[in-house]
Amino acid sequence: MTAPGGDTQHGIRRRNLARVLQAVAAHGPLSRPAVAARIGLTRAGVAPLVEELLRAGLLVETGRAAPSGRGRPGSELAVSDRGPAGIGAEIGVDHLAVCAVDLRGRIRARVAADAANRHSTPGPVLRRLSELLAEVTARIAPEGLRPAGLAVAVPGLVARGSTTVVHAPNLGWRAADLAPGLAPVTAPGDGSPGIPLTVENEANLGALAELALGGDNGTRPDFVHVSAEIGIGAAVVVAGQLLRGARGFAGELGHVPVYPDGRACDCGGRGCLEQYAGEQAVLRAGGLTPERAAAAHPGPGARIALLARRAADGDAATVRALRQAGTALGIALAGAVNLLDPQAVVLGGALAGLAPWILPSLERELALRTAVAADSGRDGGPVVTVSRLGADGPLLGAAHSALRTVLDDPLHSCTPAHSPRS
Repeated sequence: MTAPGGDTQHGIRRRNLARVLQAVAAHGPLSRPAVAARIGLTRAGVAPLVEELLRAGLLVETGRAAPSGRGRPGSELAVSDRGPAGIGAEIGVDHLAVCAVDLRGRIRARVAADAANRHSTPGPVLRRLSELLAEVTARIAPEGLRPAGLAVAVPGLVARGSTTVVHAPNLGWRAADLAPGLAPVTAPGDGSPGIPLTVENEANLGALAELALGGDNGTRPDFVHVSAEIGIGAAVVVAGQLLRGARGFAGELGHVPVYPDGRACDCGGRGCLEQYAGEQAVLRAGGLTPERAAAAHPGPGARIALLARRAADGDAATVRALRQAGTALGIALAGAVNLLDPQAVVLGGALAGLAPWILPSLERELALRTAVAADSGRDGGPVVTVSRLGADGPLLGAAHSALRTVLDDPLHSCTPAHSPRS
């Protein structure tokens, strides 16, 4: 993405400022000549852009760069660890979480709280989330950081380009606009500037985290990212961009029918993947009552950890339940693989913690049902891999997504301040 502004001289300068900042954020520390080489401008063209970003406090000089030819070595440039921060928040079925990351991508504050959000109305949930957001903002202020944007991950469908959750079945929400409930944070009305708000499906933000932070996974621009909490979601990334669909609802893997005449689903369909590979389905198949398991093991990831422990201990019912979940997941993913031909299938969220027991049957189904076998890519099919971000993916993806307001348009998002130089 690049900064707005059209083809006017001002617009071109804004775009070039964004290109400089993005290059240093992604590859820094960099010398000025290295920045110029990366973005295809002359050194003379880069120099005033760098000075403007230094004055704004978005870049800092870290010292002399290594000699790279004739002339005096210059100073290396890095993004500042002060100034704008991206704020990410996650609304889960049984938890809330908030974190702040700086331009260097480091987590500077993080809070989380158990919360029984299932079938709670949005108002109380957003009030509690606002309290956590205020706590994070207070923590980062003494470190010279200020919120530049807020992105909220939700387990449901979000209308494209809006802050409205159209349907979050595991929360029980329909047509819920989150902006009014978060206005005390994003538009406080006390004279302080408001911050942009983004609301996004948690699987989409998990995929964005893979692109930004996922190591080897981030080098593959075409992949399907599958994540799970109570439900199952997916995000499709094509050429490094999310495939959102006409209304923004792409990726509803949990409601792909794997057994057309199977169990009834809350969505109104039958045989949906979620009824065979969702958390509650796996708990039941493993001989556990979901309600009792939730009461005995509250909090984010607690039931997944329980399943993992039981499987590691060799509990036959749990191992069988996870194998069956992998089979159902493989059937659902086979259609996506045949249709989209991705380079990789990435298991994220709760699925990452259960991968040792899910992957064998999942890969077997993909190998049986896809045009090109998908057994870790050995025969030319997609690599099936596990996210190293695990359940943190959506929250980290939200925080990094919030930083795009700065990286894509530095002039609009920064408050000029003299930058310290070393």
